[in-house]
Amino acid sequence: MGTSLAHALTGLFWLTILVLIGGLVRRSALWRQGRAAPFAWSALLAVPKRYFVDLHHVVAREPFIARVHVATAGGAVAVLGLVALNYGLMLYQTWLDYVILFFSLVMLAGSVAVWHRRRNAPARLSKGAWNRLPLNLIAFSVGMAVLMVTHAAASAYIIAVLALLGVLAGAIEFARGIGAGGPMKHAVAGLLHLAFHPRQDRFAGKLSTDLKPLDLDKGDFGVAKPSDFAWNRLLSFDACVQCGKCEAACPAFAAGQSLNPKKLIQDMVVGMVGGSDASFAGSPYPGKPVGQHSGAPDQPIVSGLVDPDTLWSCTTCRACVQECPMLIEHVDTIVNLRRNITLTTGNVPNKGAEALENLRTTDTVGGYPVDVRYNWSIDMDVPVLKAGEQTDWLLIAGEGAFDMRYQRALRALVKVLKHAGVKFAVLGAAERDCGDLARRLGDEATFQRLAKENIGLLKGMKFKHIVTPDPHVFHCLKNEYPAFGGQFDVHHHSQVIQDLMKGNRVRLKAPVAATPDFTYHDPCYLGRYNGETDAPRNVLKGIGIKVVEMERSGMKARCCGWGGGSAFTDIPGEARISDMRMQDVKATGASKVAVACPNCTAMLEGVVGDRPDVVELAELVAERLAD
Repeated sequence: MGTSLAHALTGLFWLTILVLIGGLVRRSALWRQGRAAPFAWSALLAVPKRYFVDLHHVVAREPFIARVHVATAGGAVAVLGLVALNYGLMLYQTWLDYVILFFSLVMLAGSVAVWHRRRNAPARLSKGAWNRLPLNLIAFSVGMAVLMVTHAAASAYIIAVLALLGVLAGAIEFARGIGAGGPMKHAVAGLLHLAFHPRQDRFAGKLSTDLKPLDLDKGDFGVAKPSDFAWNRLLSFDACVQCGKCEAACPAFAAGQSLNPKKLIQDMVVGMVGGSDASFAGSPYPGKPVGQHSGAPDQPIVSGLVDPDTLWSCTTCRACVQECPMLIEHVDTIVNLRRNITLTTGNVPNKGAEALENLRTTDTVGGYPVDVRYNWSIDMDVPVLKAGEQTDWLLIAGEGAFDMRYQRALRALVKVLKHAGVKFAVLGAAERDCGDLARRLGDEATFQRLAKENIGLLKGMKFKHIVTPDPHVFHCLKNEYPAFGGQFDVHHHSQVIQDLMKGNRVRLKAPVAATPDFTYHDPCYLGRYNGETDAPRNVLKGIGIKVVEMERSGMKARCCGWGGGSAFTDIPGEARISDMRMQDVKATGASKVAVACPNCTAMLEGVVGDRPDVVELAELVAERLAD
C-alpha cells in the first residue's frame, strides 16, 4: 500500500481508538450511576469461554444466524486486531495486508447476509439505526478489502480514497456508537457484561434467579429509579441487541398484555441515560404507543417510564431469559421493581393484594385454616412428623392441598409412595406457605418471614429428603432458602417417581400398547428454573405413554399463565395465556395433557369449552399400579 494511504489508515486507526475510549468513558459513567456491586477484574479472563460457549450456545439455536454472527463479528474482530498490529504499530507488512483482506471478505459475507435478512426482517427485530448498521458494516468491510489490494499506483488513488471513506463510515459507527448509544455499543457492553454479569453462577450451569434478600432493616425496598440498580445490571441493559427473541417468547406479549421484555430493557436504558422513549424502533407495549414516557437516572421508573400494569403482566416464566443471546436477566429486573411498589405503596392489582394479606394473616394464599391442609389424607393413614420422630422423606404438599381437584393428585402420590414402600410423613397443620407468591409479587417482608419460620421448623425435624409435587415449592426450598441458611435435599415428585421406577419399586399392571394420544405440559418452575424436563417424560414412558410433543415444549414451553402471581393480578389482554397454551395442546391432536404442577392443573382445567382432559402425573402412575 502506498505510504500516504498507509499513514492515513494509521491515523484513522488511532483516531477511532480515541473516539472509542471517549465513548467508553462516557458509557461507563452512566453505568457507575448504579449501586455498588462486587466484581473481580480477573473475570475478564473468562470472557472468551463465556462468549464462545455460553453466549453462542444460545445463538446457535438459530444455526443460520449463528454462522452469520461468526462471520460478521469474527471477521470484524480479526480485521480490527490485524489493523491494530500492522498499522497501529506501523509495521506495514504486505503479507498482513492479505490476511486482513481475507477477514474483510469474511466480514463482508456476514454483513451482506445481515443486510439481506433485514430486507424481510421478522417483526421482533428493531428497525431504525439497526437497519443502518449492516450498510455501515458493508462499507467498512468493502473499504478495507479495497485498501488492502490498492497500492501506490496513481490510477488507483481515487478508489483508495473512496475505500478509506467507507472504512471511516464503519469506524465511526463502531467507535461513536458506544458513547452515543448506537447499535454497536452492544459489542463492548456485551463483552463486559459477560465478565461482570450480576449472576456469576449462571456460568456454572445454575438456572435460578438472582433475587438477593433485601436488607429491610436498612430501608432497602427494591428498585424505584434507574440509579437503584446495581451498576453491573445497568451495564447488562446496554448489552441488549434488540433482537426481540424475548419478545417472541413472552406469553404476556403474545396474549396482548402490556408487556414487551425488549421494550422494558430499552426503557431501562432510557432511564439510565435520561430522555424519552420516542426513539425506540421496535414493537411497543401492546396498547401503549411509543413516545409518551420518559425518565432520568434519579426519577421514579414506575408511572414515569413504565406503567405498573406492564410489570404486573409478567408471569416470571423466564422464557425471555432463556432466549436472550446476551444473557440478560429480565425477570429479576421486573421483580425488583415490583418489590418497591409492594413494599412502599402496597398497590398490587386485583386479587394480588388479597392474596398477600391472606399470607400475612393466615400463612396461606387462600386464607384457609392451616389445620385443614391435610384433611384429604385422613382416610389414608398418612403419618404426621412430630418433634423427636424421623422419616426418610418429608412430603410438602403446598397450597394445592386446599384445592379439591388437586387433592386427587395428592392422594394418587400418597398411593404411589406407599406402594413403593417409601417411608414418608407430612408436616400436617405445621406446614405454612413457602413464600413463593409473596416474593414474586414483591412482598419481600412476608417472604422472608415465611422462609425463616419454615427453615426453623424444618431444621427442628428429622428427615433426609423433601418431596413436593409443586414446582414453585420445589424451586423456593431448593434455590432460595439457602440464602437464609436453609440447606435441604429437595426433589420434585416426578424425580422421585422416576427413581422408584428405575429401582423396580413400582410394580405396574401388564404392559399395554403405547398410547400416542398424550402430550405433556412443562411447568416453567420445573423446566426453565431448574432444568428438569426429562423426569416427567421418563415416568410417562415407563407407564406406557408415548408423548406427542407440542411445538413449544421442554425449555421452550409456553407458560400456563399462573406464575409470578399473574392468576391473581389478572392484567387484561387480547387473550388468556392458559387458552393459548390449551391451543398448543390441541394442535398436537392429543386427547389428554399430562401435567406436573398444581397451578398448571388449575389454569389448564380452567379453560372453558371443548378441550383435552388434564391429568396429573401421579394420577397416571397410580392408575397403572399392580394390586
